[in-house]
Order: sequence, then C-alpha cells, then structure tokens
Amino acid sequence: MRTELVSESGDPARPNEDFASVGLPASGQGGALVVLDGVTPPRGETGCLHSVPWFTARLGGALTELTLSLPDVPLADVLARAIARTAEAHAQTCDLSHPRTPQATVVVARWSAGTVEYLILSDSALLLESPDGRITPHLDDRLARLPRASLATDAMIDAHIRNQEGGFFTAAADPSVAQRAVTGVLPRGEVRALAALTDGASRWVEKFREGDWPDCFAFVRKEGARALVERVRALETADAQERTYLGRSKTHDDATVVYTEL
Repeated sequence: MRTELVSESGDPARPNEDFASVGLPASGQGGALVVLDGVTPPRGETGCLHSVPWFTARLGGALTELTLSLPDVPLADVLARAIARTAEAHAQTCDLSHPRTPQATVVVARWSAGTVEYLILSDSALLLESPDGRITPHLDDRLARLPRASLATDAMIDAHIRNQEGGFFTAAADPSVAQRAVTGVLPRGEVRALAALTDGASRWVEKFREGDWPDCFAFVRKEGARALVERVRALETADAQERTYLGRSKTHDDATVVYTEL
C-alpha cells in the first residue's frame, strides 16, 4: 500500500489548524484515514480557553482511534462518539454553546477486506478512484450552495447559517451533527485509491481552476501530494495582489493532502 501525507500551515508564524492521520489496524486487514480542517474564528470571543489546534488534535486523535477500534460501528456514530469525548474534555471550563466554539470540517474513509466507507462533513473533499481509472468526488456542498449574501457578515453566519438547518454543519460540540454528514459504503473492489484534501489544497480546483477533480487526482498520483501543495502556494502568491481568484479569502490557507492506494 502506498500512502502520502502532507500538511502545511498557511503561515509559518502560526500553528497548523489541520489534522491528518492514516491508520492500519493490528489485524493487518484494512485501514483508515482522517482529515480535519480547523475553522479559524474571527477576532473576538469564542467561549473557549483552547485553541483550534488543541481541538483538532483532540477530535482527530479520538476519531482515528475509534474508527480503527470500532470497525463495526458506522462512521457517523463513530464521529458522534469522538465529538462527545472531545466536548467532555473541556465542558467544565468552556462555553460549548458559543457558535464559535472550536470546530472543524471532517473527512473519514475506512476500508476493510470487503468495503470502503466514507464520511464528509463540510467543505473538505474525498476523491475515490475506481479500477477503471474513473474519479468520483464525494463532497458536502451545502456551504458552496448558499447565497453569497447569506455569508456577508460573521454575525449573520453565526446566527442563521453555521450548524443551522438550511445552512452548513461542522464538527463542534454537538454529537448529533454527525448525522448531517455525507456518508456512503462501496464494495472494496470498486475503489483502487483515495485522496482527501482540505479546502486549502482543493483551491487547485475550486479557486484557481487548474483542472477538474479527475485532473487534481491525476496530478497527486503522478507528481505527489507535496507537489500539489507547492503548486497551490505558487498560485496563491501570484494572485496576492490582484485577488482575481481568492477574492476576500486569505492569501495562504493551511493545506493538507492524504493519498492512499489500497
């Protein structure tokens, strides 16, 4: 099995808020990948004493362990347990009801001898390659489908959009949000390789239009995960002044790519 994992902060002066792991159970059968993209809060109160990296490390660690140790538990239920465990770790010190309590997007994939399961919550991406070379993107596109006017201010997002019906969902402190994730199960024979990307890496497709999802997968397979991140960084730098592609988005975002051949 070939696996590549690259995760790079968008700013060397601050911690990377992404989390990534690849795990192989002791049985030698199957494996799993977990990718989280911590949500950077705007300046101001979050109700929490802890940083986003603290949260993603806790949630990512719990999710990795439970995904591998509970192979018969559906991924949505695994995510719910991981969220609950993480919430318990700071419920006594922090206001977990605050809309900006630390949170993250989630991608999980788990494979066994017979199946490949997946879960996506919010705007990270999972790409699956079939034995005939066809690439299928699995996305939670609720955020992308929202009218831009509904995202005009942080206050509007917090009050009406974030973790709200008709808006979009992230993993924060409420375990029930796991049931909102995009999930599926495929026969193992229908998947040859997987790639998971946070939106800092998927800018190659979604912001800079360097190609479509199959093109992106082919780039990672041929050039490597590191090369994709480096190409995104070059595109970001070139657009830093004109803001033709990035608009109001920050110039450099944390970028994570996990590529696995089964």
